[in-house]
Amino acid sequence: MDQSVEDFFQSFRSDLSIGAASNQRFALTEFVESLGAELVESGFVEGFEHCHYRASRGARVDGYWFAEDDVLDLYIADFDARAELASLPKTDVDAAFKRLTKFFEASKDKDLAAELEPMSPEYGLAREIADRSTRIRKINLVLLSERVLSERIQSIDDSTIAGVPASFHIWDITRLQRQRSARGQKEPLDLDVSGMFGRGLSCLPAHLDTDGYMAYLIVVPGDVLASLYEKYGARLLEQNVRTFLQARAGVNKGIRASIMNEPEMFFAYNNGVTATAQSVETSIVDGQLTITRLLNLQIVNGGQTTASLFHARKKDKADLSKISVQMKLSVIDGSGAEAIVPKISQYANTQNKVNDADFFSNHPFHVRMETFSRRIWVPAGNGSQKETKCFYERARGQYADAQSALTAAEQRRFLLEYPKHQMFTKTDLAKFENVWEDHPSWVNRGAQKNFAQFAKRIGEEWTRSADEFSEFYYKRAIARALIFKSTEQLVSEQAWYSGGYRANIVAYALALLSEIAKQRQQSVDFQKIWKSQKIENALLDGIAVIAKFVHSDLVQPPAGISNVTEWCKRVDCWTRLLTGQATVEKMLSAEFWQSLVPLDTQKEELQGARRIQKIDDGLEAQRRVIAVHVAEWSRVLSVLKSKGQLTSKDRDLLNIAMQIPSKVPSGKQCIALLEIVERARLEGVVVAA
Repeated sequence: MDQSVEDFFQSFRSDLSIGAASNQRFALTEFVESLGAELVESGFVEGFEHCHYRASRGARVDGYWFAEDDVLDLYIADFDARAELASLPKTDVDAAFKRLTKFFEASKDKDLAAELEPMSPEYGLAREIADRSTRIRKINLVLLSERVLSERIQSIDDSTIAGVPASFHIWDITRLQRQRSARGQKEPLDLDVSGMFGRGLSCLPAHLDTDGYMAYLIVVPGDVLASLYEKYGARLLEQNVRTFLQARAGVNKGIRASIMNEPEMFFAYNNGVTATAQSVETSIVDGQLTITRLLNLQIVNGGQTTASLFHARKKDKADLSKISVQMKLSVIDGSGAEAIVPKISQYANTQNKVNDADFFSNHPFHVRMETFSRRIWVPAGNGSQKETKCFYERARGQYADAQSALTAAEQRRFLLEYPKHQMFTKTDLAKFENVWEDHPSWVNRGAQKNFAQFAKRIGEEWTRSADEFSEFYYKRAIARALIFKSTEQLVSEQAWYSGGYRANIVAYALALLSEIAKQRQQSVDFQKIWKSQKIENALLDGIAVIAKFVHSDLVQPPAGISNVTEWCKRVDCWTRLLTGQATVEKMLSAEFWQSLVPLDTQKEELQGARRIQKIDDGLEAQRRVIAVHVAEWSRVLSVLKSKGQLTSKDRDLLNIAMQIPSKVPSGKQCIALLEIVERARLEGVVVAA
């Protein structure tokens, strides 16, 4: 057995054990939840909802997700807390998928829901499958395994289950290892174009002899784009900054109208798509250069066009044979993709204004949060005598990368400084923050959709006032994370909790807590929680009261809605909960209210932190400006002047910069100079600032 796989397996087992203990979950639940979250983070799936059901007659399911494009993901776990790495044979694979198949068939055609407890998650899933039976266009059956897939299994052909097209996916321990070792990159799509469509894509080369970059112009048949979206869905649009908006949006109404009424003019009316790929294979067919294979195709602009073609063909039975779409394909090797692809995406998405925060890993907000996490020590709490740090992972895989080159002794020191349970990601932060900002329905729509809304909100707030995101913000975020995790544990311990909908209960309970406090001009004392790294019993008792109320409300969705999880994704769910706010307030103790602090106190602390952050921003800007050679500032002035982009204020600031070091610009002036540098970059002047 490959030793590296064995080592990974043992490390995986250790992490799983720690996670189960920390989250107070059974090992099976931790296995399914952690892998589900990882697949969401990697972009392989849109979302994940845990739902464990096992019947004596063989039907089983461990998780699911209903995507907005009528695709159902069903998960089953192959997990037995094995101490040694073992092989996963074909007989076990077939048996697992057969159990999932039985669950789907029983739910769709045999009224399985009638046999289940009406308030249970499995009832909601079974009922939802039955209710949507005529709309589900595809099922993805996913097997999550702690074993190594047998080499005898190379592929599993697509099939049909109860009349619905089905695909089969296996995530074994080696595939998980490959995913984690890909240094934050998503698992690439490997498209055999000729094999899929019986022909390649004719193209014209549109690149110079440049290392690391090639480009092609392609006219893509509409059916090809629709079929790619049908097979790969959102995975095809992972780098795209916007998800598909339903036909209610004006631009999509226009696209649909062109498809349905003037297909022969679609090429003329539509702006086409911009795409990237890691590599391509080409051949000459009938004297024409043809792309036969694509590795890691990503549509970075034109996601609405692509999805609209699919939906028109699927829902409206549109004939796409007369439709062609222009594609600009940039081929960028792996070494340059991380830096270049987001820029292509950003510059291509100009039809609708796109905030820089949509390209979020490198956004200054994330860089600042990362800097805080590497610098600020978390106070010792719960009897510990050692301070630690949180590890903010702004790019997926950073936590593992930081340890990859360390010796065993260095890794132990790293883990003491940055404990695994104190690592959190962008999507974690979005979840912790959005529940306190009256957006629990976003949180319940899945990590990626919630993050997209968070990115939009933070981008707008950053533009208005970047100094809002100070040390106070960071420490408050850590306190909110602590409350969130404590609430998860608290809910699991309640007598009324039956084992389902914990994520939904936690999100809405904390959102309701925030709203109740704000209505009385009060707030949770986040700074006290940060300093003590614990939550007082009075606050926990209040959260327990609120969570019980939330649970009783959530498990009674309105008529016509059978799945509690789907109900929790709707804004109406939050609206209805708010109508019971006065009832909840009467149930809370005097000790609870005394644990809160006046909102004005929080505002004063925030204003003080903003002043400090503004000073820090100025000092950092000064450091960067002073590091630029004087000749560079002269070049910026000359280029902006020649382009007609130089204002009198710009000239004055650049003249000051050209006097460094005899005269040093103020912090405010340096911030303005860096903005000039950014404008100069758009004009082709690159300054190392």
